[in-house]
Amino acid sequence: MDAVFGERPISLRALADFSQLDQQTRSHLKNVYAALTLSTFLAAGGAGVHIFTDVLKGGFLSGIVGIGLMLALAFTSNEPKNQMKRMGYLGGFAFCTGLGLGPLMDAVIEIDRSIIPTAFLATCLIFACFSLSALWAKERSYLYLGGTLLSALSVMLLLGIANIFLGSHLIYKIQLYGGLILFCAFILYDTQLIIQKRKNGDNDFIWHSVDLFLDFINIFRRLMVILADNKESKKRKN
Repeated sequence: MDAVFGERPISLRALADFSQLDQQTRSHLKNVYAALTLSTFLAAGGAGVHIFTDVLKGGFLSGIVGIGLMLALAFTSNEPKNQMKRMGYLGGFAFCTGLGLGPLMDAVIEIDRSIIPTAFLATCLIFACFSLSALWAKERSYLYLGGTLLSALSVMLLLGIANIFLGSHLIYKIQLYGGLILFCAFILYDTQLIIQKRKNGDNDFIWHSVDLFLDFINIFRRLMVILADNKESKKRKN
């Protein structure tokens, strides 16, 4: 089945054609995206627990627990006997990450509750587009972005620390929009890095899914803030 864009036909089958990837790599990516999907659902569950119940609330403690679980995952060897344990660590980390988003979601809901589903759908669309771009690329050209992206991330962290003392609205905007662009680029880099690692014999799909999960969460967080800021600006003008 073909769709037509202008004068150029686009095969819809081509959208799912990853023949440039070998069978082992495709199987590995399926596991990675399955783990990512599970993490996303558990993060949503954690956010829901914060918003709709008084059982657990996101904050400093949930952040510490989340970091502890991620470290436990990192230092538990990737062996078949440890797979369920490591999946448990991943699930706990994702749940705590969702809890940590709770306070921000509370603030966003007070502005406009429709921002959250809008930001989530936009994040899914962005993530899908950049992931497919990385998967379709026949040459692993995005791997060369690694040094540049890590340098940019370091600059963003330094700006964040500096802005604690400066309180500059300009720096805040640079962090917000620059961070959004940065983590979109990280999707390209991390996706191709996972492919390269698998080709080099690394089959740790659980740990590989963490990189993509963090990209997803960082984009989602920034989109919520951007949409909320825009909504507030419109309200002030009216």
